[in-house]
Amino acid sequence: MYETILQQLEAERNPDALAGMAQYGITPDHAYGIKIPVLRQLARKVRGNDKAANHALAQQLWANNTRETRILASMVDVPQLVSEAQMESWAAEFDYWEICDQCCMNLFEKTPFAYQKAVEWGERAEEYVKRAGFVLMARLAVSDKKAADERFTAFLPLIEKEAGDARDMVKKSVNWALRQIGKRNLTLNQQAIAVSERIQQQESKAAQWVARDALKELTGTAVQNRLARARG
Repeated sequence: MYETILQQLEAERNPDALAGMAQYGITPDHAYGIKIPVLRQLARKVRGNDKAANHALAQQLWANNTRETRILASMVDVPQLVSEAQMESWAAEFDYWEICDQCCMNLFEKTPFAYQKAVEWGERAEEYVKRAGFVLMARLAVSDKKAADERFTAFLPLIEKEAGDARDMVKKSVNWALRQIGKRNLTLNQQAIAVSERIQQQESKAAQWVARDALKELTGTAVQNRLARARG
């Protein structure tokens, strides 16, 4: 299966797309230039019923170290078979935003370690590991529909603390997490607004941007009306 996937990627190769990808900060050392929807279709074709085989295939694909094989690895792997050590190993190799976000969205948020790693990584110094922590917060706020509010209020102090990180990939993920938490329901919305207002008082320009952008959405008519309707 592994060799078949490599052949398929070679057949779909699109070198003309690489320059456009680079303009959006997608800068892997090796890439085929294949769009995400195409990779999703391929992942559905190659993912079988044998979870152990899927997990093993994911390790092979990740080790190949191209943009497409690594994204495919995150799509075919089995969350229940992913260890904490694997998450740490993969995250340590994140070197641009897309692979960070794809791994978090396709795989990491579905593992038993998602909430734990959101906090641990949010406190880390490495740019893309730190980003992964806040991406996990944002994604969990969207996908974990049954989670109690306390799961997300626990993230807010860390969001407030790290809002001043001026690195672009970090501050955008902090902002993303804050906005998604604040859009879950009216209670979390009020808490996220309060945190945003405190962040806005920080001297850091990055923190002020995080807060200003979050407040614009969280206090906006569209969000407020949707949350009010949801409460009934």
